Amino acid sequence: MTYQLLLPQIFLFLWAILIFIIDFVRKEKKHNLAYVALLGIVITTVLVLTSQKGELFGGMFQADSFSAYFNLIFLLTGFLTIASSVEFTQRLPSNKGEYFGLILLSMVGMMFLASAGDLLTLYVSLELTTIPLFVLASYRKDEFKSTEAGLKYLILGGISSALLLFGISLIYGLTGTTFLTEVRTTLIVRFLSTGNVGPALVLGFIFMIAGFGFKLALVPFHMWVPDVYEGAPTPITAFLSVASKATGIAAFLRVFFHAFLIFQVDWVMLMAVLAALAMIIGNIIALLQTNIKRMLAYSSIAQIGYILLGVVAASSRGVSSVAFYTFVYLFANMGAFITAIAFSHKTGSDEIKDYAGLSRRSPALAAMMAVFMLSLVGIPPLAGFMGKYYLFSAAIEQRYIWLVVIAILTSVISLYYYLNVVRQMYFQTSTEESPILMGAALKTALLICVIGVLLLGIYPNIFLNFANQAAMVFHY
Repeated sequence: MTYQLLLPQIFLFLWAILIFIIDFVRKEKKHNLAYVALLGIVITTVLVLTSQKGELFGGMFQADSFSAYFNLIFLLTGFLTIASSVEFTQRLPSNKGEYFGLILLSMVGMMFLASAGDLLTLYVSLELTTIPLFVLASYRKDEFKSTEAGLKYLILGGISSALLLFGISLIYGLTGTTFLTEVRTTLIVRFLSTGNVGPALVLGFIFMIAGFGFKLALVPFHMWVPDVYEGAPTPITAFLSVASKATGIAAFLRVFFHAFLIFQVDWVMLMAVLAALAMIIGNIIALLQTNIKRMLAYSSIAQIGYILLGVVAASSRGVSSVAFYTFVYLFANMGAFITAIAFSHKTGSDEIKDYAGLSRRSPALAAMMAVFMLSLVGIPPLAGFMGKYYLFSAAIEQRYIWLVVIAILTSVISLYYYLNVVRQMYFQTSTEESPILMGAALKTALLICVIGVLLLGIYPNIFLNFANQAAMVFHY
């Protein structure tokens, strides 16, 4: 048993503790803590890329290509979040170290979750991921919307955890184990001997989907999203929009494609219906939004509907398309939120109408925002187009034509509200002409996102190969 497999998680955990200690010891000059946190993420990334593959504790911890792929997503999202938080934390009177340390602790939970080969390990990892986010969502304690966001997230997060735990208890009651491999084997033997799965297993599926649905912001588990996204600090909103969804995706794939894939007839159609509802409701309500954070919140609900096309396909191609699109979504959505951060720091506004004339105030910022918006729509040759192409292809391959038709029609709807932002920036005028200035860290984060959107669109095979390797860990 080699504990070196745990080295990335252990290192990042210790680095988070180090940041707490530095914050406690140093009474002044804490502005460099962001760069200390970024250094820790870079070192952890190197450890993930160079770590061996294997398992620990009888399969409870799985270090494989799937966990490595999603760990890179979590680390990159955390890096971009902290880089975009530098100016925000400079305005905080204190507690800068807590802010960065909590982000790192949440990332540790995400990394453990991606490697979970056991239902209880997955549940504990999910709690380690979520609890720091409750605090971060309400970090602006002097603002009512921020404290309201944290409270709503806490209450609904607790309910979702209870639903997930109840689903796990049903699975344990039926199989007598929480190890995913043993759950799979026991259920197959049970199915072969009785000829059916029974209502208790289906009920377990429903409760677990409800628990994961909160993380994924699936309809009808999306009620927390708009208020939390609007009230939380914008860097944390960006982190929630990408990392929280990637966590839910990794957890769902790990459980349902490892232990329950043979029973896909009992849960795939439910996921198809939820995907359709997410695309329809998310896009239609996004049309009505005037606040860019709320618009992106409902947009993110629609985006998870597109991602579920690959889940519904329940194939190797489907999983690889989900993994690839998650990377695509990371760059486009983080880029959009980071642009909103830069604009908000200068103007103090998140209203879409206030983006009027941005192309004249800051041509580069407006151009990058346009790239992110067009990528989220799925306009070629940007990454969003390639991501949706692979998702739609996987669903068509499995004869889910009706779901792809809904996805295409709702993508057309999304064109209106995404291009409305572009219209404001390029075709509306404003009396305000002062330029939008950004710090070095914010510029770097935006540049990474733009390069990612262009690179994944023009040269998708480089990343798709990694996604294919991640998908190969499951048995189809």
